[in-house]
Amino acid sequence: MRLVSWNIHWGCGKDGRIRMHAVIDVLRKLNPDVICLQEVAANHPELEGSASANQFRQLAGAFGGYFAIEHPTSEIYKNPVPRLFGNMLLSKFRITQAQRYLLPWPADPDHPPGMPRGLLEVVLDTPAGKLRVLTTHLEYYSPVQRLAQVRQLRALHVEAFERAQQFQPDPKLEAPFQLGFRPATAILCGDFNMLPNSPEYNELLAPFDGHVLRFVDTWRAAHPDLPRAPTTGLHGFAWPDKADCYDYFFVTEDLAPRIANSEVQSETAASDHQPIVLDLS
Repeated sequence: MRLVSWNIHWGCGKDGRIRMHAVIDVLRKLNPDVICLQEVAANHPELEGSASANQFRQLAGAFGGYFAIEHPTSEIYKNPVPRLFGNMLLSKFRITQAQRYLLPWPADPDHPPGMPRGLLEVVLDTPAGKLRVLTTHLEYYSPVQRLAQVRQLRALHVEAFERAQQFQPDPKLEAPFQLGFRPATAILCGDFNMLPNSPEYNELLAPFDGHVLRFVDTWRAAHPDLPRAPTTGLHGFAWPDKADCYDYFFVTEDLAPRIANSEVQSETAASDHQPIVLDLS
């Protein structure tokens, strides 16, 4: 099973031009089973390069053999067509249910206001069994907001774990209540806008009370003796000023033995972030 997570920067390269075909080409070459994307845009001509096309539709059309779920956390109405910006997930495996969450956005007068942030969760029916895949893009400017969002990620994971211990599907219930089993086993990925060993990073990976499955950083599990590969700051983009890591795959500890590889694809310059890849046996 191969998963890719990528902040595509609405397909805008370092020359300020949008080339969604380059993003699509990279993804096709990686040939993932599951694709998790951040910074997908629609009807945003004011963004660099003029992201006026509906990229959610472009990507869904380019990967017609995948199930596609959108989660534009920013939805602004300045004309009859909404301006959308957010996350997207595409899967070769059947998606049995989806949940969309808005994450906390507390006021922080010391930093720019930022934008709404969210978490997209799906349950996949894979050959190895059901599991949850979650993708997110956390706050960049405000550590206060980012830490609140990390805490909400943990709270939602605890909720899912506890429900998994007691919930069984009941076909006698009315249709909207038949959400099915939501497993405790999970993969969490995205652009977290946090550095390794930052307070937010350490809190996300901290043990839970009781028997709740903790999260494991797949890079550290796969490469315990190697320096972490940067996911940003390559190919001459104006941001950031040095190469560093903002993008991660985390898995619940029961999946750790299945980590075959965790890597960063550093070659492409189609975005100011690099795609990250997780292979599970």
